[in-house]
Amino acid sequence: MNPTSALNRRQALAGVAAGAIPFAAWFAPARAQSSPLKLGVGLFQPDREKNDATYRPLAQYLAARLGRPVELRTVDSWEGLAKSLANGETDLALMGPWGYVLANHSAGAQVVSTILYEGKPEYYAIIVTHPDSGIRTLADLKGRTFAFGDKGSTSGWLIPTHHFMKLGITEPEKHFSRVLYTKHQAIETQVAADQLDAGADYNRNRTAMIEQGLIKAERSVVIWQSAPLPNDAFAVSAALHKDSAFVARLQAALTDVGSRLATEPQLRPRSYTGFVTRDNGFYKPIRDAGLALGVLKAP
Repeated sequence: MNPTSALNRRQALAGVAAGAIPFAAWFAPARAQSSPLKLGVGLFQPDREKNDATYRPLAQYLAARLGRPVELRTVDSWEGLAKSLANGETDLALMGPWGYVLANHSAGAQVVSTILYEGKPEYYAIIVTHPDSGIRTLADLKGRTFAFGDKGSTSGWLIPTHHFMKLGITEPEKHFSRVLYTKHQAIETQVAADQLDAGADYNRNRTAMIEQGLIKAERSVVIWQSAPLPNDAFAVSAALHKDSAFVARLQAALTDVGSRLATEPQLRPRSYTGFVTRDNGFYKPIRDAGLALGVLKAP
C-alpha cells in the first residue's frame, strides 16, 4: 500500500471517529426525549383495575401534550409510591401530600401542581365511628379498636398520629385495645359495618364512598376534623425537575385540564376540577407534622 494513501486513510478514519462523539451527544437527548415517562398514581379508587381505568385518560392526555409516551401504573401504598419516585422507578407521580413530602425529603422530588377538588386545593383528615359505638369525642376512643391508613398516608396516619401526640397519646398501640393499618376504603367499610370502633380517613374519600353507595351516610359519624391540608401533589423526580422547559410544559398541560373538562370529563374523577400550580412551600404543614413526630430529620 502506498504510505501516503495509508496515512490519508488513517486520518480519514480518525476524522470519522472524532465526529462520532458530537453526533452521539446530539442524538442522546433526542432519544431521551422520546423515551416513555413512567407515571405512578396512588390507589385512590377501591381497586387497582378501577384506579388504572380512572387515570388512564389523564396519562393519554399528558402523552399527547408532552409529545412522549406516558406509562401509567397504580402503586397500592403511599409509602411505596414515595419510594418509587425516590429510586427512579417513577418519573411523575400523583400522590398524597405525606408521600410527596417523604419523596421530597429523601430524594429531592418536587411538586409542580396540586389537584383541585371542587375548585379547592385543600381537604381534611377526619376520624370516623359508627352511630352505635357510643363514641362522641376523641377521649372516648381509649380502649377501643382503631384503624390507621398505611404509614405513607397523610390523613390515615401522619395527621391523626400528630394530633394524638399533642393530646398526650404517644403510644397508640397501648392507648387503643387493638390497632390496624389498612386502606382508606376498608376503614370506612369496616367502621360502618361495626367491625371497628373508629378509624382515620379523609373527607373526600368518605364523601365519594357515600355517593357511590359503598357506605351509608348514617353509618359513618365524623367525630374529629383537622385543619385544612394541601391536596394531592403532582410531582416529578429530582432529575426531571432540572429540565425547566419540561416542567413549564407539564404545568401548562395540567393547568389546562380544568378548561377541558366540559368536553373531556374523563380526564379526572368526579368532583376533581383540575390542577393549580403550587411549589414545595405549600406542603409545609405536612412537613412540620413529620418533623414533630421525628419521622423527618431537620436539615
